[in-house]
Amino acid sequence: MTLGHGGSDSGAVANGVREKDLTLQIAKYMYDRFNELGIPVTLIRSTDETVSPSERVNRILSAYGNDPNVIVISNHINSNATPNSAEGAEVIYALRNSDTLAKNILENLGKAGQKTRTYYQRRSGTNPNKDYYFIHRETGNTQPVIVEYGFINSDEDLNRIRNNYKSYVDGVVNAVLDTFNIQTEPNTTGDTYVVNKGDTLWSIARKYNTTVEDIKRLNDLTSNIISIGQVLKIPSDSYIQSDDNSYITYMVRYGDTLWKIAQIYNTTVEEIMRLNNMDSSFLSVGQLLKIPVNKTTSTYTVKYGDTLWSIARKYNTTVEDIKRLNDLTSDIISIGQVLRVN
Repeated sequence: MTLGHGGSDSGAVANGVREKDLTLQIAKYMYDRFNELGIPVTLIRSTDETVSPSERVNRILSAYGNDPNVIVISNHINSNATPNSAEGAEVIYALRNSDTLAKNILENLGKAGQKTRTYYQRRSGTNPNKDYYFIHRETGNTQPVIVEYGFINSDEDLNRIRNNYKSYVDGVVNAVLDTFNIQTEPNTTGDTYVVNKGDTLWSIARKYNTTVEDIKRLNDLTSNIISIGQVLKIPSDSYIQSDDNSYITYMVRYGDTLWKIAQIYNTTVEEIMRLNNMDSSFLSVGQLLKIPVNKTTSTYTVKYGDTLWSIARKYNTTVEDIKRLNDLTSDIISIGQVLRVN
């Protein structure tokens, strides 16, 4: 994964914001999301560093090799000659690749709440058989896409990006998973967690929005000592139902975004923001949110080992009905995917 500009190259600048800083913020969150899902990912620059085009390409090809299965996501913020004259996301893909990934990314950015423009290819002005952008032209057989999240010199676009970039990144990540049918297996199974190097009870409790005391009580621990490979039970999600059953109160956990919460509870980002009188989508761990309850539709979050058949049997429905409700074209499902079941 790469990101535009850096160091002496600020990229587009407007409204006191530099493209290189905003794309670094976006890329770091994207890096964390892929890591959480167990997907190999490399960040081409992790600091405000000047990286020449040739060095950028060298780092890309050195990370996982010159292979068509390597996905290169180049994060950018657009700019226009006339301020406030254009807004919305664009995705540019290489001449050698199909439009599938670019199309899915743009659609997911739209679902995450950003305005969208188009996905396209751009040819060199001197040789129409070659790509215009070096990130497409020089990166061998990989699958590179340039994601322009919006226009830095559009006041409304910039505000949307700064307030909602995590939701937009989640959209891009989900587009990658969907396009390539990647099924992720996080390091949790059900309500358990496998201790990794560097973990402490405090860091685990913070990650899962619980307390050290609750983890110790659930696992009959008499001290704070844990060991690598140890399997810990994690307290299940809890929420409070309102008196009139119109909403639940949900406590924000590490890694949550409004888009992610909206998908889980079968609602929209706009509905959550309206119910909580929010003017931005920024969340903080421990924040309490009112979530509207959809009384007619139930949802299920896919777990390891699930199939459409096993889920249909559990909810006394059919595979065909689940596929119809979720606009599925195949029987492939992935861990963490939220399905409507009736």
